[in-house]
Amino acid sequence: MLHIAKLSVGTKDLDDMRAWQAERLARGEVLRHRTRNFPRRTADVLDGGSIYWVISGSMLVRQRVTDIVAATWEDGTACAAIHLDPELIPLAGRPTRPFQGWRYLEPAAAPPDLTAVAAASGVEALPEALRRELAALGLL
Repeated sequence: MLHIAKLSVGTKDLDDMRAWQAERLARGEVLRHRTRNFPRRTADVLDGGSIYWVISGSMLVRQRVTDIVAATWEDGTACAAIHLDPELIPLAGRPTRPFQGWRYLEPAAAPPDLTAVAAASGVEALPEALRRELAALGLL
């Protein structure tokens, strides 16, 4: 299994991503992310991998990758379409420096999901911006 890390450009926070994706689903569109480069390790990503979204400088949420297919941009240029499961899984969060494109992310390097333990401890109830600041300080 292998994951992909990607910046979510233009997304302010997790609620913004939820709203944006809900709009696409309401229009009957497939949730996908198109990218210029086709992943060479597609089989590894499709073996249970997720796309880990970096929002406002922190890796905050992931979505399971359901398929990776050849596609085209509106101008006919070839690209890859990474199809995504609609479930957004919040993460404990981790500060992440900006990067271009996408990167492979080994499972051992991925931040953990916000689990029932975190929810029971009250971490999930904290505002996202506060969780991000606490994580940046190494307190979460």
